[in-house]
Amino acid sequence: MAQARGQAQARTTIPNDLAPYWLPFTPNRAFKRRPRLIAGAKDMHYIAADGRRLIDGAAGLWCTNAGHNRDPIVAAIKAQAEELDYAPAFQFSHPKAFELAARIAALAPADLDHVFFCNSGSEAVDTALKIALAYHNVRGNAGRVRLIGRERGYHGVGFGGVAVGGIVANRRQFGALMAGVDHLPATYNRAEQAFSVGEPDWGGHLADELDRLVALHDASTIAAVIVEPVAASTGVLPPPKGYLQRLRAICDKHGILLIFDEVITGFGRLGYAFAAERYGVVPDLVTFAKGVTSGAVPMGGVLVRKHVHDAFMQGPEHVIELFHGYTYSAHPLACAAGLAALDIYREEGLFERARALEPIWAQAAMGLKGLPNVLDIRTVGLTVGIDLASRPDGVGKRGYEALDLGFFEHDIMLRAVGDTLAMSPPLIVSESQIGELFDKVGRIIRRLA
Repeated sequence: MAQARGQAQARTTIPNDLAPYWLPFTPNRAFKRRPRLIAGAKDMHYIAADGRRLIDGAAGLWCTNAGHNRDPIVAAIKAQAEELDYAPAFQFSHPKAFELAARIAALAPADLDHVFFCNSGSEAVDTALKIALAYHNVRGNAGRVRLIGRERGYHGVGFGGVAVGGIVANRRQFGALMAGVDHLPATYNRAEQAFSVGEPDWGGHLADELDRLVALHDASTIAAVIVEPVAASTGVLPPPKGYLQRLRAICDKHGILLIFDEVITGFGRLGYAFAAERYGVVPDLVTFAKGVTSGAVPMGGVLVRKHVHDAFMQGPEHVIELFHGYTYSAHPLACAAGLAALDIYREEGLFERARALEPIWAQAAMGLKGLPNVLDIRTVGLTVGIDLASRPDGVGKRGYEALDLGFFEHDIMLRAVGDTLAMSPPLIVSESQIGELFDKVGRIIRRLA
């Protein structure tokens, strides 16, 4: 009955003017000619504005790990809004901020014991970069100002995140961005890694490129290296075996901080609370967002190791240690949603569930091998990247058509990254729904000219 009411309501929520809203990361003119409008959601499905149910193959935007509109999260947000709508983040706080920070720190490995809250993955990245720069400064190494990212890396859309990021389309319109930034090479080589399940055997040696950058710039100028454990937004590039471990060793050798951007990989996507646990590597800082609230309320943050945090706690107690923060850091509604989401992850064993489903997911994904125009398939955790051959008349056209076909004809929500189809379902996905997802994707691929 509730579902029927939701579908009936969805049919009435089509706006009469699409012009004012400038959509992010969207070809606006094409979208507004044929809009893909969503009016509702529940568990594994979205509800389109015309009432159709679409299976969610992308966890929203890599974020609804517990599924959509989960009752405990909705109830927690409502209760919090009635009790405390907002508390100032500077010089004051509220109890749930401390409770959530403790819960997140308890999930993190080793001594990643401190949490700095913000509101998005982009803010989390810029926060982590600023903490890294300030850390060296307060320790008397103010010359360590260089930041190193990686080609094809995505670290949000702040000036710092775009500067250390390595996706060309995200950078070319905005000029120099920041000085003193360099990049490691991407870890992907189709000739060596095609159709890999999990971490590819080839490519661990690419971490040694960090030694080359140290020799070029000198370690005394380098503050931090930032990488995604799995480069997801560029099309799902798992780390080669041994790669992250070698990065950690090189950073240790030269006194460089290592930052893992886990905005996507955090909170169960790879079968663990954080990818750092899966790979047995402890970075100095970890960025998170998305899954911390299962996408219900915007929130992000940075996990910080004890030695980094404690370096700031040396001056007079009445003086601010880090001149950084956001009006909505640890917003009460976000904290309530985060606590409820963590409860669901724990009570339903969703991280463990993702780990158990990983081989089933990989087998279903590899069933698409051999379909027309499929160049490569990569899986790790509950993620997959499917590379399609580009059309001669335009890169990205085949991917965009797949997105359209999925929404309008096959009732499935996908991510298209150029001509790569990316999937990462909510962790509540069932085995039968995995079959449904890949059956629909297979039919879409066969339709593409």
